[in-house]
Amino acid sequence: MATLSDTRRRLARRFRPVGKRLGAVGEHAEFYGKAIAGTPRALGHFRAETVRLIAEISMGTGALAVIGGTVVIVGFLTFFAGGTIAVQGYNSLGNIGVEALTGFFAAFINVRIAAPVIAGVGLAATIGAGSTAQLGAMRVSEEIDALDSMAIPPIPFLVSTRLMAGVLAIVPLYSLAVIASFVASRFATVVLFGQSPGVYDHYFRTFLVPTDILWSFVQALAMGIAVMLIHTYYGYHASGGPVGVGVAVGNAVRTSLIVVVSVTLLISLAVYGLSGNFHLSD
Repeated sequence: MATLSDTRRRLARRFRPVGKRLGAVGEHAEFYGKAIAGTPRALGHFRAETVRLIAEISMGTGALAVIGGTVVIVGFLTFFAGGTIAVQGYNSLGNIGVEALTGFFAAFINVRIAAPVIAGVGLAATIGAGSTAQLGAMRVSEEIDALDSMAIPPIPFLVSTRLMAGVLAIVPLYSLAVIASFVASRFATVVLFGQSPGVYDHYFRTFLVPTDILWSFVQALAMGIAVMLIHTYYGYHASGGPVGVGVAVGNAVRTSLIVVVSVTLLISLAVYGLSGNFHLSD
């Protein structure tokens, strides 16, 4: 017959994984809170580091600077995504004889779905992965411990500065992404498929809602903050040498990609509702 202590041990073994997961959630929340709380100190005492990180994030360093860093990568991603939307929209709408609505398709899909998601993926693959690798390398080489021993707070200096740099760089970066998607959609529809520029521009301007663009920027900012927080957490807590840094980068990219799609879903539901807040009328 099982005693009370045996029952407690079995319950403890069964619920130990749940406790570990809850503990990990608490560690994430504590780290994110410290990073956000350190932003005033980062802006006040580490302005030069923040400016340097903005330049590094936008234009890249080393070999990456040759192609323009994150600016060019995100621009190309959204450019080809916009072109793909135009190709699929023109052919799909042409099957039912309403290919003139390709301009509406580009204005609707680019702003609400394609540009935010593609830009979020680009951020995770460039500045996010780079931040994880940098902080992970500093952690395994004990540079973070050295900063702490010199009375330099590691989280405001390393994490909060990167968070602020990512937030400040995301606005012009995302502006370029949206413009690239619009240009690609118009080029594919007008130049490649030969649709009248007047027809495309009419439907594009009719269904391009300014508030949708504003909400799209809010969505991009939310994704940028989430990506930077996730990647800096994994980099800051990396362990196990170079292999551990690689594992941290992989875990961070996987988590941030899930968060990017989740943010898109949640904000879309909150802003547009189940109906999409859309009426097809001129």
